Amino acid sequence: MALYQLDTLCDGLDETDWGGLIRDWDRSLKAANHPETTRYNYLIAAAQLARYLRSEESEYAGSAAAQGPAAVKKRHLEAFQGWMLQTRKATTALNKHKALQQFFKWLVGEEEIESSPMLRVPQPKTEDKLVPVMKDWETKKLLDSVREKKDFSALRDEAIIRLFYNTGSRLSEIGLLMLTDLDMNTQSILLHGKGAKQRRVRFGPKTAKAISAYLRARAKRRYADEIPQLWMAERGKVALTPNGIKLMLKRRGKAAGLGHVYAHRWRHNYAHEWHRAGGNTGDLMLLLGWSSDAMPRRYGRSAAAERAQELQTQLGIGERV
Repeated sequence: MALYQLDTLCDGLDETDWGGLIRDWDRSLKAANHPETTRYNYLIAAAQLARYLRSEESEYAGSAAAQGPAAVKKRHLEAFQGWMLQTRKATTALNKHKALQQFFKWLVGEEEIESSPMLRVPQPKTEDKLVPVMKDWETKKLLDSVREKKDFSALRDEAIIRLFYNTGSRLSEIGLLMLTDLDMNTQSILLHGKGAKQRRVRFGPKTAKAISAYLRARAKRRYADEIPQLWMAERGKVALTPNGIKLMLKRRGKAAGLGHVYAHRWRHNYAHEWHRAGGNTGDLMLLLGWSSDAMPRRYGRSAAAERAQELQTQLGIGERV
């Protein structure tokens, strides 16, 4: 099942301008072997810009920019970015900014425009927040809540949660797994990471047990033989998408009384536990699919803060008198 449908993304956009160029960009991204998740994030940003410029919320509805990207100027992009900051999180606005940089860079390469209007649009500032580590007791509470029922979705969701917990993998990596990516003999999965990079990671006995239980239940489902993806939706002949997993975690977290549960918290937890055990940063980069040493520093901040607090408690500074 595809992560996106071009017809849906381009719905209502002129095929001779915005819509047509977005379709051409998709072909170019595929030719460059960009992963599906990257293509989706890029394309949806361009489509959102087009729809914003045509909407009543924009002062530029009916302008040349609303008709096609060749007329887009700095002021149009700043208005869109301001709207994104008002209606979404700053991190989302930043992601749109980066995607649009690539879109207009591509337009320059295609000689549709002479220079990119994004060059003079500043990146939106984001708060440098510490992402809370997903503690063991929180994962246990979540799993206990999931296991209250023994139905298909419970077996599937436990297997998904344990894979996140056991491997620190990204949402898209776990969410887009195919049956052929799973090797129960070696207890490992083949992950398709960012930049079309593949890596194989192992999982432990408890995760293997949960996956085996899910596979037995999956084999009994209607349409099981017709769905190549590992995760099946509860109903119909469809796979469970990464966004579906995201919503599942949110719903399961709320039911367990844990608030906001999302996949990246286990990624931070994995880095935290790895460093706590004295693991090598280079090996961690290989396991988590990082190519830049900036990522271990970013993910290590939350873990470092946790370890510092633990040491502070042990030392008892300020408690000796």
